[in-house]
Amino acid sequence: MKQEAFIVSRSQNGAEAGAPAHEPGDAGARRLSSALVLPTLNAEPGFAEWLKVLRGQAWQPDKLLLIDSSSADNTVALARQAGFEVISIRREEFSHGGTRQMALERLDGYELVIFLTQDALPASERSLERLLRWFSDPQVAAVYGRQLPRPGAGVIEAHARLFNYPDATVVRSSADIARLGLKTVFISNSFAAWRRKALLDGGGFPDHTIQNEDSHAAARLILAGWKVVYESEATVYHSHPLSLRQEFQRYFDIGVFHARDPWIRRSFGAAEGEGLRYVKSEMRFLRRANAWAIPSALLRSGLKFIGYRLGSVERLIPTTLKKCLSGNKAYWRSAP
Repeated sequence: MKQEAFIVSRSQNGAEAGAPAHEPGDAGARRLSSALVLPTLNAEPGFAEWLKVLRGQAWQPDKLLLIDSSSADNTVALARQAGFEVISIRREEFSHGGTRQMALERLDGYELVIFLTQDALPASERSLERLLRWFSDPQVAAVYGRQLPRPGAGVIEAHARLFNYPDATVVRSSADIARLGLKTVFISNSFAAWRRKALLDGGGFPDHTIQNEDSHAAARLILAGWKVVYESEATVYHSHPLSLRQEFQRYFDIGVFHARDPWIRRSFGAAEGEGLRYVKSEMRFLRRANAWAIPSALLRSGLKFIGYRLGSVERLIPTTLKKCLSGNKAYWRSAP
């Protein structure tokens, strides 16, 4: 298989910036067993198309597992017809880390576990194949793919995906922390695959976290000496037109995450520098694409900054107010 990815930093194998990356195979001489996990809630709109795209993948997982949060539509029936094992939970039982950890623990015997979300639609018939081929390298613990803007996405929405998911594949390790800082542990469980044993040995996903269970796990793996890969050729369509309120709430929750897991910032650095780089990139993008969107983008940036700052001092804020500021209301019902 032709390999066009390049490492953009010095990694554990000593490759120089711009040097060809480790040559991934088709998951090695022996096909590694894989399971796909899909958390759902009322996924019926568009779900038939999602399942059709999954059936068309060149790599078919050996196991399909659906974790459904008591959908009120035909999600479960459609999934069973497509060959999914279904586990139903109460909506209040769902958590980003705990639900995925439950799935992980049930998949004994499977070497690779793929996580997708119901709104992440594979953009190529080889999306899964290109994601999983990296596990031929025994040092790779996790691989995540590129998220493209959904068809019809606005310019602000599109830039967010193009900035966070560029078209260059990257292999990250502990050797990159000094250069990349917090970006070293960036990963998204909307479309990611994990080496199950490595993930479990590293502590798995946190049972109770407001969000970013994926970055939490990646941080532990990188500090333990594993590699995390961003594969730009493994693609899904996945983006959202967030309102101003949703932008604020999302970044409040990110601030809460870092406040409650301060070891990540201590180990990898703060996030503020990346925020400034994002704003500069967005202004350049909008000047070319749609200058009229610049005021809205600047307002959003201000709300993100305020939300993150408030989240980072959330312990000073009453829980009743935090529920209003947060996008993840359910988290606060049992937050320590």
